[in-house]
Amino acid sequence: MKVGITLPNIAPQATTENILQLAVQAEKEGFDSLWTIRRILWPLKAQSRYLASPDGTLPIEYQNVLDALDVLAYVAANTKNIALGTHVEDMFFWTPIMLAKRFITLDVLSQGRSISGLGIGWSKDEYQAANTPFQFRGERADEFVEAMKKIWIDDIVEFKGKYYNIPPSKIDPKPIQKPHIPTFLGGSSISTFSRIVKYDLDGWIGAVAGPLEHIENWINAIRTQAIHTGKNPDDFRIIMVTFPDVREAQSPKNDKNRFPFSGTIDEIGDDIQRLKTMGVEHIIFNYNFLPIGRNVTKVVHISKQLSKFAS
Repeated sequence: MKVGITLPNIAPQATTENILQLAVQAEKEGFDSLWTIRRILWPLKAQSRYLASPDGTLPIEYQNVLDALDVLAYVAANTKNIALGTHVEDMFFWTPIMLAKRFITLDVLSQGRSISGLGIGWSKDEYQAANTPFQFRGERADEFVEAMKKIWIDDIVEFKGKYYNIPPSKIDPKPIQKPHIPTFLGGSSISTFSRIVKYDLDGWIGAVAGPLEHIENWINAIRTQAIHTGKNPDDFRIIMVTFPDVREAQSPKNDKNRFPFSGTIDEIGDDIQRLKTMGVEHIIFNYNFLPIGRNVTKVVHISKQLSKFAS
């Protein structure tokens, strides 16, 4: 199992020094990947409920966010081998050409290290700020990923859709990675899984925000979707974002109320190994919503301890 760490491009720890320190240390210690998060605003009166918090409010860490792709470009210039990805980039803040070109630029400048983690978003406020209709997101997403792949692969690019159109054009350079930049979709709906399979994307990038049984069910849903369409389920890979909350005290034995990825190093290690048995091939540790996230040295130290369970 590959292991990555989310960079501190959000919250008070989003500083040049912290980003550079974590990137350099992570590569030195042999981690496989570094990742960034996309948020464009923190609405004072949110129109959409944030499903990952008990009361539906957006975490205050999202009040302070550096651009996800710009941070990765900066890190690319200061590292040599570690992969660089987004979990996730909201598609509809861009046109397919502009986002495809940004990932191409990152891939070229990093010599083939970019990973495209994409999502359709959920915030009505961000849609409003991006001047994008909230309706018909699924149809838009279908066209978006199809157009992006054409831009990355085709010598002459042409696309005629309901929402996006590209006249016959040369759009170069192409990415370093062939046939295209690895592309994963976030989300937890059947529509997302169908989109991954239909357009032969690389797989799913999920997040542990509840019982691990839910993750297993979603992974099985992707595999089932692939089988039903006559495709090999092993062709679709799984990346999982986690939020390790390491504590010194061990939970009571067989505690069913322990939230996944909370507890001692060994307890979280058990969760990592369980994800591995489910078929998760790449795990990401995100500490930006925890106090430890402000201490880069501790982030690397804890991640090294946890990564042993992924090997």
